[in-house]
Amino acid sequence: MSYETLELDVRDGGIATLTMNRPDQLNALNEQVIDDLTAAVDELSGRDDVRVLVVTGKGRAFVAGADIKQMHGFEEAEAKAFADKGHAAMDALSKLPYPVIAAVNGFALGGGLELALACDLIYASDKARLGLPEVGLGIIPGFGGTQRLGRTIGWHHARELVFSGRHVKADEALRMGLVCAVFPAEEFIDKVYALAEKIAANGPVAVRVAKRVMREGSELPLDKANALERDSFGELFMTDDRSEGMQAFLEKREANFTGK
Repeated sequence: MSYETLELDVRDGGIATLTMNRPDQLNALNEQVIDDLTAAVDELSGRDDVRVLVVTGKGRAFVAGADIKQMHGFEEAEAKAFADKGHAAMDALSKLPYPVIAAVNGFALGGGLELALACDLIYASDKARLGLPEVGLGIIPGFGGTQRLGRTIGWHHARELVFSGRHVKADEALRMGLVCAVFPAEEFIDKVYALAEKIAANGPVAVRVAKRVMREGSELPLDKANALERDSFGELFMTDDRSEGMQAFLEKREANFTGK
């Protein structure tokens, strides 16, 4: 399926790439982009051949924020509806069953950082700039930024970034724990794909279960989260991938996982 504002590609090995494709507008999020993102995530959720998704942007921005030209004319009801639509898209992305990597190649501001925060892992180019500058426009983050940022880097750093609206460079984002790693721009996407390939080479059932247990467990009391882990650990011993993975280890060869 083709989309007006983004590109979706699935390569051999189970790695999909979702590229935001409005480079002349720095990939700003408007209603069409959100609609396309929602549809693409729905398509991806139904594919059994995907093991990892990489989200990135075309040009010099990941996503530079929401489209202010469109939002400028909103009344309260329209703004709320736009936020509802954005939240639904980010939530759907975050709930994909396999790992989602944000490859932040440039500006990730406002809705762009919120998009990255909806992913499981964030990697940044050394040219990246990240922030939630909405208060400078007289609004607040509306696609989950006030909640996901604090859950990622801690509430003190999150409050400082939201209240000040300042941008941070990639190296500061790394120190904060906002990104997993920073790579030079000229080798950035190759480094990200190397990491994606490493994830995709592992047992896909186990990786999906690990994501689910970590996501669901983070919202449970520790004793219940540990019980979820124990149950899931045991259930994996009934899978073909577990048998293949352990047999391959004992035979000192690469495992041939089938996702079953």
